[in-house]
Amino acid sequence: MTSPDPTQLAFARLLPRLYRGGQAYVGVEASLSDLSAAQAATRPDGLPHSVAGLLAHVNWWLAWMLEVIETGQAAPYPAHAPDTWPEAGETDWETLKQEFYRLLARVDTHTSRPDLQSPVNHDETLGELLADFALHTAHHFGQIITVRQLIQAWPPASGGDTW
Repeated sequence: MTSPDPTQLAFARLLPRLYRGGQAYVGVEASLSDLSAAQAATRPDGLPHSVAGLLAHVNWWLAWMLEVIETGQAAPYPAHAPDTWPEAGETDWETLKQEFYRLLARVDTHTSRPDLQSPVNHDETLGELLADFALHTAHHFGQIITVRQLIQAWPPASGGDTW
């Protein structure tokens, strides 16, 4: 019996944290907390997206990724980026948050799988796909914090940067 690869073990421990934050960057729960629907739908001057729009985009991609993983069927990436930006407004905010947390719970079931090196989408492995979308999610959550700062809705009551 061979011993597990330490690099793979380290990656498997890190991957779940990449989706939730909380150590190297503000966690997703704090990033979305204490934000009204009106605030979430506000798009700052000069920026293309509101918090609600950013979360709708993250949800779109997480759902796409989970469909690939859970069906085992490779899927092409969309031809045009605007196709991955659903309309999102004030009335969508609570649904968007609930959907995000449901999707995140599904992602959690895959981040600690022992088969992270298995092919899942064309020449991408399960681990590569999960890591790519963890970085995508973190990127847009950084934007969420910036939008919140610009609309004077940061930090949340629980705090933003904690040190």
